[in-house]
Amino acid sequence: MKNEVFYGEGIKYIKENYKELYDTIVQLNEVAYTGKALDYKTLKLVAIAITAAKCDEKATEKQMRSGMKELGITKDEIMDVLKVVLLTSGMPAFMKAVRILKNL
Repeated sequence: MKNEVFYGEGIKYIKENYKELYDTIVQLNEVAYTGKALDYKTLKLVAIAITAAKCDEKATEKQMRSGMKELGITKDEIMDVLKVVLLTSGMPAFMKAVRILKNL
């Protein structure tokens, strides 16, 4: 992920108190978001779908916002991945994510 932007609430604590662990997380993040076959934008859309499927509203909103800001991801592109969330995770996860998207 670009610019070391993390959304976990404990990441600041880890960064301040466990520098080696934080550096490892940064390295893992870089490997995860540097696909061989999929580009960064596609991987970001996957991340949006995963957070939406987990009904993690805070993370879903942050993933959507950063994807739109950093990569120019459109609401239509997000809706495409949310359709897969509807199919795989059901109506509650889908509707929560649609509400978030509508409010952006």
